Amino acid sequence: MGRFRINRLMRSVWGFFSLFLVGLGLCIMLTACSPSQSTADSGSSESSPASESTINLTLVSYAVTQAAYEQIIPLFATKWRADHNQEVVFDQSYGGSGSQTRAVIDGLEADVVALALALDTQKIEKAGLIESGWEKEAPNNSIVHKSVAALVTREGNPKGVKGWADLAKDDVKVITANPKTSGGARWNFMALWGAITETGGDADKALEYTTQVFENVPVLPKDAREATDVFFKQGQGDVLLNYENEVLLAKQKGENLPYVIPTDVNISIDNPVAVVDANVEKHGTREVAEAFVEFLFTPAAQEEFAKVGFRPVDPSVAEKYAQQFPKVTKLFTVQDMGGWDKVQQDFFDDGAEFDRIQSKVSS
Repeated sequence: MGRFRINRLMRSVWGFFSLFLVGLGLCIMLTACSPSQSTADSGSSESSPASESTINLTLVSYAVTQAAYEQIIPLFATKWRADHNQEVVFDQSYGGSGSQTRAVIDGLEADVVALALALDTQKIEKAGLIESGWEKEAPNNSIVHKSVAALVTREGNPKGVKGWADLAKDDVKVITANPKTSGGARWNFMALWGAITETGGDADKALEYTTQVFENVPVLPKDAREATDVFFKQGQGDVLLNYENEVLLAKQKGENLPYVIPTDVNISIDNPVAVVDANVEKHGTREVAEAFVEFLFTPAAQEEFAKVGFRPVDPSVAEKYAQQFPKVTKLFTVQDMGGWDKVQQDFFDDGAEFDRIQSKVSS
């Protein structure tokens, strides 16, 4: 079971032992009470070889990971077939991280979820589908790849945007999604806030700066896709708050977006993966699901994430692709800011910091 918790193994052993005793008792009763049955009977309940030779696994992830998983899944399937003489067939679902989270909670029976932020995974945990402590069940606290915030500009960068401070200038219009409705936009907000607090500024200075930036936001789309449409299709704004992996992936597709990576200070956009406990127990897929999650941390899988713009967490792969990712002097995490529960409570709950900022901006 690799790095996954040993207590699950113990629970499984005790559960199997208990079922064995019950089954043994039933067998004795049935043998005593039922007529004997010929071994030549038709309609035997023995599983067919075909049913044992294939297993299905459902992966639910967010949209921009699809290019990587299309390469990783065949690699894992080949390894699993070689090790277990069994085909693993993947059902895949991609979309906005928040939408995918709601879909799993509402009944999309994911065996594995790979979402944009731990807050979304925690929502599935609170719905009773993932056991607490999931962060410790995979390598690297279950963070499978990373990114940083990027500032996408207009061609030629006419406003001369070089970093965070420029977003507060009166003549710079900023496009970002609404962090109340978009999980990805929460990264944007925390990047702005942390650009002050993680470099020596206090909460008052962070509030002042972040308010200035949102005074420059002409519209708040509900999600990252709409924000991108507002910037590119509608032509609004001078800067789009985006993510390094997305602009690198766009470049691979022939879209050379002008962008700036603030390297003095930036947020580590940490993307987690987790097994959905309730569903793997229901489907009998725990072994293959856990093996798939562990495979995502191998150099082979990490390289595929790096190829599409994610910062790998495997040290050897990170070194190989170091020139692709500018080094950030001060790279902070949400954990540095108290963790997602505190961040949600302090900034995004009703009446919290973001609502107060919006009240000031709209007054």
